Amino acid sequence: MDDDLRERVEREAETAALFNALKHESDAQVGAIMGPLMGENPEFREHGDEIPGVIAPVIEEMNSLSDAEKYERLQELDSELVEELEAEEEESEQPLPDLPNIEAYDDVRMRLAPNPNGPWHLGSARMPAVIGTYKEMYDGWMLCRFDDTDPETKRPDPDAYDEILEAIDYLGFEPDEVVKASGRVETYYEHARNLIEAGGAYTCTCSGEEFSTLKNNAEACPHRDKDVETTLAEFEEMVEGEHSSGDIVLRVRTDIKHKNPALRDWVAFRMVDTPHPRPEAAEYRCWPMLDFQSGIDDHLFGITHIIRGIDLQDSAKRQQFVYDYFGWTYPEVLHWGHVQIDAYDIAMSTSTIKEKIEADELDGWDDPRAPTIASLRRRGIRGEAIVEAMTELGASTSNVDLAMSTVYSKNRDIIDDESDRAFFVRDGVEKTLLGGPDTAEPPVHPDHEERGTRDIPVGGAVLVEPDDVPANGQRVWLKGLGPVQHTRNAFEFTGEDLDIVREEGVDVVHWVPADDNVPLRLRTMAGDETGHAEPGLSDYESNDVVQFERIGFARIDRLADPGEESDEAGSVAYFTHP
Repeated sequence: MDDDLRERVEREAETAALFNALKHESDAQVGAIMGPLMGENPEFREHGDEIPGVIAPVIEEMNSLSDAEKYERLQELDSELVEELEAEEEESEQPLPDLPNIEAYDDVRMRLAPNPNGPWHLGSARMPAVIGTYKEMYDGWMLCRFDDTDPETKRPDPDAYDEILEAIDYLGFEPDEVVKASGRVETYYEHARNLIEAGGAYTCTCSGEEFSTLKNNAEACPHRDKDVETTLAEFEEMVEGEHSSGDIVLRVRTDIKHKNPALRDWVAFRMVDTPHPRPEAAEYRCWPMLDFQSGIDDHLFGITHIIRGIDLQDSAKRQQFVYDYFGWTYPEVLHWGHVQIDAYDIAMSTSTIKEKIEADELDGWDDPRAPTIASLRRRGIRGEAIVEAMTELGASTSNVDLAMSTVYSKNRDIIDDESDRAFFVRDGVEKTLLGGPDTAEPPVHPDHEERGTRDIPVGGAVLVEPDDVPANGQRVWLKGLGPVQHTRNAFEFTGEDLDIVREEGVDVVHWVPADDNVPLRLRTMAGDETGHAEPGLSDYESNDVVQFERIGFARIDRLADPGEESDEAGSVAYFTHP
C-alpha cells in the first residue's frame, strides 16, 4: 500500500468512524467500519489484510474526541453527513409521524370534536394529546367544536362544556377557537337548502323499517324523485317544527346501488321532540345528523387534517357526497384504532361512569377508582405525563393498549425531583421507645442535601405498620432515627451504626410519633386507607405532592384545621402511584 492510498484509507476511516460514533452514540469499532469502508471503496479490497492495522489507530483517536469535537471534525470532512445526522436526530425527537401531504397546505388546521355528554374519561385524552402535539409540531391551528346536535340519545350535559375545556387546559393545550355546533344550526339549515337546490337532498316520510328494506335491496325510496320546490317547502316545515320525531327526515341523495348500504341516501336532518338543554338552542326541533354537521363545519373552518376512529371510516365516504355537490375538497383523514387502558375495573364509558355515580358506587368523576381525567388530575398526575404516554401510542389503525404503568413512569420522571419525602403509617401499632435521640432528622429529599432535614420530635412512643414489627429480640432500623430492638412491647434503642443494615440485613422501616402526628385518610384505587403522617405534613398546602416513603407519591387534597374532630373534616390525600 503506497502513501497516497494509505492517506485515503485513513481519511475515509476517520469519516466513517466519526459518523458511526455519533449515529450510535458509542465508540466506533474496527469491525463496524470495515464493511462500509470496503463496500464504498472497491479499490481498498486487495489490501484487506493491511487495512485493519491502518484504521485501528485512526478509530481510537476519533473515539477519544468529545461529541462537539466529533461534530466539528465531521463538518470539515463531510458536511452532508452532519446534515443527515441532524435530520435523524430531529426525526427521533418527533413524538408523532408526519401528517400526510403537509406540503399541499399553507397551514395545518385540525379540530377536536368532543361530545359534551359528560366529563372526559381517560381514553378521551388521546385526541387532544395527539392533535395538540401536531399543532405544536407544525405551529398549526386547533378548533374545539362541541358536537352537541343530538339533544336526545347523546344528550349534552351543561356542565361538561367547561369541564372539557378545563381538561384540555390540564393536558397543556389551548384551542385557537371554541364553538358549539348547537349554536350554528342556522348555518346548517342554509347549507341544507343549498344542497336541496343542487339536487343533492330530498325529504322522506318512510318509516325506518320501510327505508331499511328498500336500502338493503338497493331500491329507491318513492320520495326520491320529488322536485326541488316540494323538498324545500317540506324542509321549511321541518325547520318550523311542524313535524314530530320519526315523521320526516332529509336525506342526502347518493348512489342507491352503492356497494355499501350504509352510504345509500343517508339521513342529514331529523326531527327531535326533546328540547336541547342549552336555552339558546331549546327551540330547535330539526337537528342535523353528525355526518352532515361535521362535514359542513370542517369545510367552513378550513380543516386540513382529521383524525377519527377506525369505526368512523364511513363518515368520510358519506360526507364526500356532500362535498362533491358543493365542489369542495375533502380534508386529509387519518383513522386510528381504539385505546384500551389497564388497571381499571370500570369501563371507559361516559354512560357507565354516570350510572355508577348515580348509584353511589363512585363518589364522583374524580373518584380515584374512576378511569377519568378528573380522577388522574385529583391524584396529582400531571397532564404532560398523560400526553407523553398517549403520543407514544402513535396513530395506528390497530387497537392499542396503554398500560397505566407507562403514565406513572412518565409522571414519576416529572415529579420525583420536586417531591419532598414524608412518613405515613397505615393501621399503626404503638410501641414505647426506650432511649435514643429526642429528634429524628431524615432528609427532605435523598438527592438534594441542600433542602436539609425534616425535624421529627420522637416523644415516648412511635407508630409502625403491623408488618414492620419484628419478633421479640429482633431489630429494625427506624429510618432517620436509628436501630431499635423489639423487647416485649417496646422498642429499645441499641445505638449500632448503619452496618447492621448493610451487612446483617436489618430492615429499614418508616414510623411516626405516636402522639405528635397528622391523622390522614389516603384515597386509593383500591379504596380508602387510614393512618398517621409525620407532623411536618401540616406545613404543606393543598395540591402539594409528597412521596410517602415505601408507599408512593400522594397529592395532598386537604389538611384539617387544628381542633377539627369530624371524620368528614379530616386531612385527606390522594394516592398518585408507586
